[in-house]
Amino acid sequence: MDRLYEYMQRQLQAVDSSYLRYIYPSIKWENHMLGLVGPRGVGKTTLFLQHIKKYHTLEDTLFVSADHMYFADHTLYDTAEALWKNGGRYFFIDEVHKYPAWSRELKAIYDTLPDLHVYFTGSSILDIEKGEADLSRRAPKYLMQGLSFREFLSIRHGVEMEPLDLDDILAHRYQIPGVTHPLPFFKDYLYLGYYPFSTDSDFEVELDQVISRTLEVDIPQFANMSAATGRKLKRLMAIVSTLAPFKPNMTSLASQIGASRNNLEGYLMYMEKAGMIAQLRTGASGLGALGKAEKIYLDNTSILSNLSDGPENIGTVRETFFYNQMRVNHLVTASRTSDFEIEGRTFEIGGRTKGRDQLKGSAEGYVVKDDIEFGAQNVVPLWAFGLNY
Repeated sequence: MDRLYEYMQRQLQAVDSSYLRYIYPSIKWENHMLGLVGPRGVGKTTLFLQHIKKYHTLEDTLFVSADHMYFADHTLYDTAEALWKNGGRYFFIDEVHKYPAWSRELKAIYDTLPDLHVYFTGSSILDIEKGEADLSRRAPKYLMQGLSFREFLSIRHGVEMEPLDLDDILAHRYQIPGVTHPLPFFKDYLYLGYYPFSTDSDFEVELDQVISRTLEVDIPQFANMSAATGRKLKRLMAIVSTLAPFKPNMTSLASQIGASRNNLEGYLMYMEKAGMIAQLRTGASGLGALGKAEKIYLDNTSILSNLSDGPENIGTVRETFFYNQMRVNHLVTASRTSDFEIEGRTFEIGGRTKGRDQLKGSAEGYVVKDDIEFGAQNVVPLWAFGLNY
């Protein structure tokens, strides 16, 4: 296991612990087992390493990557047992989905090593309820998204502020400490802000690789799809990038990528879980129920910028940002009278000149305007919704 400890030490030395992501305080680290899932590139590995650096030592902890060569001839279970026998009590497994039969071995670890805490990261496609062993009762799953505008301001510009809830934003309590003019920062965020690695000099290349590997490797591998299906997913992503936001015609989309209509909804579901697209659904009857997809968006504005052949449609950028940021803490559905609905409130998204006409049928409606610094009454600046997490 010496190789694994050397690997962990190199990872710990390289990690920056100066900023902890929004989800960190909500994770109950005392759990016997837990999973942190999310799209590629949002910082799951970094968060685990930060926690180890903050609270653990090499004597009680082991951090591994499930695709490490060590596991070509060793199992996760045997590694966990050796750690436990030597006094270790915290086992961190990165990218667990890359290990065959991961759920069965995690269940065995949980059942036979009761005082060993096991934490794992995985793709947001990971379904712990439908693995070979049902881990849903054993391992709570935390879903981690990319950076909010608030986090971007903190990481890139040293602006410290607590997240705001929706009532604060709608009541115009969204001043940013030390920032008089938020719009220049907001414009930067829209194109560069969602992924923590966007400061890298090769950010565009790296993001392109994230998109390609998600579509051609992660989804097909998890869903037991062929390489040919991975290429269909990439074609579907290209189509979505030129049309979004759009109301999907499943028959037409299936025909364009050479797939059956019956498979298309599954493809879109996997792409959504993997953080490539977002499907805005209608509200349906019943508590928490959702209806069919009313519109399909790209997942975030950084992907939108990366896949665009020319200047992005500003209306699409605005709607993508609003939906992307607000879905983290709220159920966002399509509105019959405007763009979005959240908990009975409707939101119409637009620029500085956007009027209130489409809110006439709404009991509680808001105009969300880009290109304004501050709002009043039921007019709220678009950037303020990025302070929500």
